[in-house]
Amino acid sequence: MLVVDDSKLQRKLLTVALKRWGFDVAEAESGEQALELASTRRPDLILSDWMMPGMSGLELCRRFREMEGDDYCYFILLTSKSEKAEVARGLDSGADDFLSKPIDNNELRARITAGERLIEMQRNMAQANRTLSATLGELQQLYDSIDSDLKEAKKLQQSLVKERFRALEGGNLSLLLRSSGHVGGDLVGFFEAGRKHIGLFALDVSGHGISSALMTARLAGYLSSAAPDQNVALQKNANGDFGPRSPEDVVTDLNNLVLNEMETEHYFTLMLAHVELETGHMVLSQAGHPYPAVQRSDGRIEMIGTGGFPVGLLAGTNFEKFEVTLDPGDRILILSDGVTECPGPDDTMLDEDGLTALMHDLAQTRGPAFLEALIWRLTEFKGGDDFPDDVSAILFEYQGLPPT
Repeated sequence: MLVVDDSKLQRKLLTVALKRWGFDVAEAESGEQALELASTRRPDLILSDWMMPGMSGLELCRRFREMEGDDYCYFILLTSKSEKAEVARGLDSGADDFLSKPIDNNELRARITAGERLIEMQRNMAQANRTLSATLGELQQLYDSIDSDLKEAKKLQQSLVKERFRALEGGNLSLLLRSSGHVGGDLVGFFEAGRKHIGLFALDVSGHGISSALMTARLAGYLSSAAPDQNVALQKNANGDFGPRSPEDVVTDLNNLVLNEMETEHYFTLMLAHVELETGHMVLSQAGHPYPAVQRSDGRIEMIGTGGFPVGLLAGTNFEKFEVTLDPGDRILILSDGVTECPGPDDTMLDEDGLTALMHDLAQTRGPAFLEALIWRLTEFKGGDDFPDDVSAILFEYQGLPPT
């Protein structure tokens, strides 16, 4: 505690009382000396006379408040002034309280006790702030670490789609995969399914984030293009070559696998298709995935499919197959609900009508350029590129095989 008064007697009277109450007291006879003492040892409380030669108590308070310090100091001005304007000047300079001369010790003790409560509250708050700052620092480090890991996870997930374009014998294949966050639950891909056959799949795992992405990665292994012996959509024929299985049987097997062998609450929608490149004939099975759009060479658009239940939702579900034949110049677009359910500014979805209009507008746009234009159109429709759901698509443009 620091007592500041140009009167030696007044300082003595205050110091004796304060020490009797158990306080450690320092004295200063001027504002300048008080600032010097406070700069080396910051007091918890200052009792200062208002009227002093040289620097007044008011100026001392103002100068002291300008000094940096982590701990709060309670400042009491001792004065004979009682006018409201003078009191306001003192408060504006940073004073916490006032005591009128002559000093009553009981009142002084009560004012000091009030100051101690405020100082204790300030110290507790400062400690809480330091703890909070340290915790926030640790959380920031943890967030940065997680963010870095998620960025790497996104790279790994994107690497599951090793090729975004493949010129096939009989047609061109383009793929799109765009997660709404770091990682997502969508996946598209293709695999060789025997001589002049290609398999296509598009799936969308429920939910978002890491758990959905992990399940997506696991499912990718069951439809692998690199390991045909592990691909559940393929089977060996009598010659030992791999060929396509009926897609509805594959979806049934995946449904049983998820329900019986995977400990997960996730389910997923799926579109699985086999394409005969020689004829353009396609056999597909739809499990809750959006309806594919077939655009004929004359621009007509047909929505095809049977709907169906998602995979991993209900035991004993029957999945169906359906067929479509593409003629040279036709194309089929298989996409996730992140496209058709993309919301506009008024929360209306793009829906199948909007997709149809979009495909009509882009009828002459081909290959990866079509998928890039699709993203641009969705961005315009949404009013921004912060899509609420993953966006994925497969575009297969059939050209037909040359006659042999």
